[in-house]
Amino acid sequence: MSESAFSVLRAGEEQQAVDVLVTAFTADPVIRWMYPDASGYLTSFPAFLRAFGGKAFASQTVWRLGEFDAVALWFPPNLEPDGDAVLAEVGRSVGSERRVDLLAVLEQMDAAHPTFPHWYLPWFGVDGAHQGKGFGSALLRDCLEFVDRDHVPAYLESPNPRNIPFYERHGFEVKGVAEAGACPPVYSMLRSPR
Repeated sequence: MSESAFSVLRAGEEQQAVDVLVTAFTADPVIRWMYPDASGYLTSFPAFLRAFGGKAFASQTVWRLGEFDAVALWFPPNLEPDGDAVLAEVGRSVGSERRVDLLAVLEQMDAAHPTFPHWYLPWFGVDGAHQGKGFGSALLRDCLEFVDRDHVPAYLESPNPRNIPFYERHGFEVKGVAEAGACPPVYSMLRSPR
């Protein structure tokens, strides 16, 4: 991997960040369970992602590596996703046969979410064409250096069990799992303050 610059997302780059995350989550167990067909995934997942992460764009806590090799969407302490927007998007875009299980998982995730100040990483991904080249580790290291300036924990949920060892290498520990019905499990992970 060549050295890539770490930078905050600039005005007008939101769509490029969303595009990277769409390519990064094409094989994600939970997201593809929500949107099993390619057409539904490509049209509905970006809207779900924006509903879940829109406040991070507004707070300027979306970071990228290089020319969108990887993207990290963070919520700073005391800022959380817009739950109403998320539920509205689930109601609009997720099939009714999946909605009950998904809502149960989302409720469990909400109950497990820390109530103390923390940085929250709801979306993190490497462009599908660049996965396995070290961009994810480089971006997460840079993000955590920034996050650690606040000396508060970092929190995330991983819907892909294959990613758990990656996050563990960066200091996160599994703290719980949300699961219901046919929805694949979502693992909550916490990293102690540095």
